[in-house]
Amino acid sequence: MARVAITGVAGFVGSHVAEAALSRGFFVRGLDVIDRAPAGVERVVGDVGDAAAAARLCSGADFVVHAAAIVGEGGRKELFWRINVEGTRVVARAAREAGVRRFVHISSVMVYGFRYPPGVTEDGPLAGEGNPYCETKIESERVARAFREPGNLDVVALRLGDVYGPGSVPWVIRPLELMRRRLFILPSGGRGVLNPVHIDDVVRAVFLALDRPVSGSFNITGGAAVTCREYFSRLAALAGRRGVPSLPGPLLRAGFALSVALAPLFGRKPIAYPSGVDFLMRPYPYSIEKARRDLGYEPSVGLDEGLRRLKISMN
Repeated sequence: MARVAITGVAGFVGSHVAEAALSRGFFVRGLDVIDRAPAGVERVVGDVGDAAAAARLCSGADFVVHAAAIVGEGGRKELFWRINVEGTRVVARAAREAGVRRFVHISSVMVYGFRYPPGVTEDGPLAGEGNPYCETKIESERVARAFREPGNLDVVALRLGDVYGPGSVPWVIRPLELMRRRLFILPSGGRGVLNPVHIDDVVRAVFLALDRPVSGSFNITGGAAVTCREYFSRLAALAGRRGVPSLPGPLLRAGFALSVALAPLFGRKPIAYPSGVDFLMRPYPYSIEKARRDLGYEPSVGLDEGLRRLKISMN
């Protein structure tokens, strides 16, 4: 029986990968700071920065799927760095010492930043843009690759697009909550570009990466870009809401900056960070041709079907 270890097993991507692995007959062990995991998973409660917990996770494993990360458009860089970069270092070292054969690192298309060429490929320019998420995703990939030992430990980084589906915080749960509070506003008419990918396609990509004798980085999206206005208008419709308001990007950025400044005075988190505007104003699709060619990846859940499944889950 193949054995897979998953970090962030209580999270959105990690929990779906764990369920799929169990259904395929894998033995699954999962690490998370939250003592929660799909039924059938052997749990290790701890932080990815804890070397002893990482060693317990990786002991006897054939594969590691490293899904744990701080995800967000802004916040304290120290926290992003500790989890996303140093956590990757600790887990990758434990994987190598345990004799793990393949390490799949869950990365993000945000390694390209906010201003990138149309159809950017995996060889395209990386840009941290001064953003803690973008910067630490770039660095975490570099750290993971440093542990690659051809023939012993292969390392694959999956640069995921905008992952949606039941349980997605950034692309489903949080927007719907803000819409209910009438606080969700699109920048500049919603003309920015999203590259949605359904969680079921992400899971398929992970298992292709576990199965294929490849290494390196791969963009994983649903293969079809949409405007922010189209995606969020359709998401709003699922919740019975009509239309999504918009404001000029610079005005919205200024409002978010004020929210960040005032939040500590009221003991609350900011509504959003100014860089959230940049996340929603990305200009182009990302190429998935390399994933198609080398992984055999082909998106199977289009946006219509993905939103249909999401609607069913909400009822």
